[in-house]
Amino acid sequence: MGSVTTKKHPNGLEYVDVDTPLCKARIFLQGAQIDFFQPVGKAPLLWVSDADEYQPGSGIRGGIPVCWPWFGMSDNPDWPQHGFARTCIWALGSVQMKNQAVELKLTLNISEEDKLYWPHDTRVEMLFTLTDTLTVSLKNTNLASYPVSLTQALHTYFPVKDIHQLKATGFEGSKYIEFGEGPFKQNGDEVLFNKETDRVYTQLADVQALHTPDGIIEVSRENSHSAVLWNPWIDKSQRLSRFNSDDYQTMVCLEAANVLEDKLTLAPDETHMLTTKIGWKS
Repeated sequence: MGSVTTKKHPNGLEYVDVDTPLCKARIFLQGAQIDFFQPVGKAPLLWVSDADEYQPGSGIRGGIPVCWPWFGMSDNPDWPQHGFARTCIWALGSVQMKNQAVELKLTLNISEEDKLYWPHDTRVEMLFTLTDTLTVSLKNTNLASYPVSLTQALHTYFPVKDIHQLKATGFEGSKYIEFGEGPFKQNGDEVLFNKETDRVYTQLADVQALHTPDGIIEVSRENSHSAVLWNPWIDKSQRLSRFNSDDYQTMVCLEAANVLEDKLTLAPDETHMLTTKIGWKS
């Protein structure tokens, strides 16, 4: 039938361990961050740098970090990049198993200190559905009496074995900003990698594919018209924390997002759910 248990990493971080006939997975309470997901009989679908030491207070360099309530740098340069949710300890709520599928819910605990960054009354939840595919949703509900605006992303790291052999498809007709410049119109449907890539896409179709030496990873989004495609390449890899200088060769990020003109403004009592679903294409 399978099991869902809570365990502790040697460095002290608590996580939920999932082991079913369909998949194995690991989800940390810090950041509500899944760092491992592997369908039974197939290769893992998430990448983590082996330079990361899983230290409390630091987001894990890999898996799916949660960027909330802003993506990238805040307007305040002293505030943490990609928001504060990825280093908070989330509360584990409901855990259900149905027909070998596991559903988990984690809720963000916003401390008094965090209210410096986010003084608004909101409920923020992460929902995971684990079968032979992985579905992750970031759910926002505005409990305030006024509109609340934010940007966010599910910063998914994928394993690609050899970045030089990767082809990403599903980009026809989209626009993108790269290194703060643009918008540029996507030329054709596919993207190849031979240099640093840091693109924020808008007007993007709901499904993309990563054609890797191990097979095709299909990546879909719901309630998102924007996404981020990122590989740091050689020079930036030298500067990144918790990242080996050659890690760029074996990973790529394709992130479901609500950024730029796709940013969220929630009316009072309004709920929005950003969802990404990933799996090996058969």
